[in-house]
Amino acid sequence: MNTKLIAAVASIVIAVALIIYVVKNPSSLVMPEAAELTQVYQDAEHKFSIRYPEGFTVDEKYQYQNMGPGKAIDGTKFTIPTAMATGTNLSLDSYVSVEHMSTSTPCEAARFLEHRADIETIQDMGVTYSVASSSDAAAGNRYEETVYVLPQSSLCLAVRYFIHYGAYENYPGDSIKEFDIQSILNTFDTIRRTLRTSN
Repeated sequence: MNTKLIAAVASIVIAVALIIYVVKNPSSLVMPEAAELTQVYQDAEHKFSIRYPEGFTVDEKYQYQNMGPGKAIDGTKFTIPTAMATGTNLSLDSYVSVEHMSTSTPCEAARFLEHRADIETIQDMGVTYSVASSSDAAAGNRYEETVYVLPQSSLCLAVRYFIHYGAYENYPGDSIKEFDIQSILNTFDTIRRTLRTSN
């Protein structure tokens, strides 16, 4: 077998493998790149900015209420567009938010998530975060939360992922398709990585 034939066969094998991957992972084609985060939110008071895709709804009066009475956390919420959930078990109240607290106590993930797994410190794209996650379930609903806290900022900032969805097995037949949680996480990751502070 000559080298040209070997190269041609190898090229075909690679092309077929790529096609199979794309068919099995359609979300790999629709991930928002940084250039697609066309909307910019700037908070002059808390000195941060973040980019997000068109279609997300911004709520500047958002408060996270799940820490208990008198422990609401202020922030800005970016709720997913309807198109991301339509026809799936993903709930329209899923969002990514930027939240803030004073730095009078340690700035870490424990301050932003009451029911949490272990806290860890990670580095992503050169940024160090204190990270914690939690999962909850009630009456056929599932809730996944992760907070990424910037402990080095003078204002204690956190980016929260809140993903709410219905248990897929509770839907009849083929009435919906199961949403791609990795696709949502990738989208939220892309948004989080655009957070900039001037503190």
